[in-house]
Amino acid sequence: MRRVTTIEVVLALGLAAASAAQETTLGHQEITQLARAQLAITAAHDSMNARLAKSGNKKDKVQAGLQDTLRAQVAEILHHSGLTDAEFRRRTYLVSTDTAARRLYDSIVVVMTGAPLPGQLARGPQLPVPPGPVGTHLGHVVNGFGDTPNLQGLLPTALAEARIAAQHATLASAQPTNLQYMQTHAGHVLHALDPKLIANGPGLGYGVKRASTQTALHIELAATTAGAAPAVITHAPHIATAARNTVQRVDQLVALAQRVQAATSAADAAALVNQMVSLANQLIAGADINGDGRVTAEEGGLQLADEHVRLMLGVK
Repeated sequence: MRRVTTIEVVLALGLAAASAAQETTLGHQEITQLARAQLAITAAHDSMNARLAKSGNKKDKVQAGLQDTLRAQVAEILHHSGLTDAEFRRRTYLVSTDTAARRLYDSIVVVMTGAPLPGQLARGPQLPVPPGPVGTHLGHVVNGFGDTPNLQGLLPTALAEARIAAQHATLASAQPTNLQYMQTHAGHVLHALDPKLIANGPGLGYGVKRASTQTALHIELAATTAGAAPAVITHAPHIATAARNTVQRVDQLVALAQRVQAATSAADAAALVNQMVSLANQLIAGADINGDGRVTAEEGGLQLADEHVRLMLGVK
């Protein structure tokens, strides 16, 4: 019998490794297919978050029905995208863990949406604010601030980071038997909440916590500055309260995500991830804590803050 040389063993191992790499490397077409599906799913989540936040939809039965509708919408999106649920999860995981695949994914999303790369944030239309010191503080909240990504307003920054956190909490729930997958996305949630905890990730690098804290501070400065209009004085407390509610939810969500990362079994992590998804959605939608069928400022999230900003400024 011919002896197998060391060189032959090394070559065989190298070929096996190359074959495995090919199996786990995504091509341009596969990543494009994934990007289209994820953009559609994100849009479906945003639309459903708005419906979940409406006061008339706060009954448990209605909330459960809306969540079922969302699951059906996601299944339909995957079907029309030509992806099975398992393949969607596999590609999502590879893009989340492979730097080259992530760069390609980001560049494809830029072409599809015109949105900037992660770490940037396109400035939205400037909202009208009054002149003088009051308008300066209001402008910091809605239009632009000195250290935010692309100098965006504090509240739009908080909303953008919250959407990223909610998206990755939902992605974490997609594979309840895969501990590593759940822990990866828990890390992405942490990055979007507070990049001091996790330096790298899909967020903007500013964090929900910092943006929400600054939103509360500057809206209160606007309301307490001489010359503040009655509408500012009326709506500012609601905006500040909703922003601080969000900061409290961030702290709770951080604790959950860190417990997911520390979990030693998929079953333990999955139970925590379910809580993480619910709480991440509350960053935007708030929650009907007292069960009276509506979300008040004391219960609201960033969406309620945004609604009061627009009422205050008289814009839609």
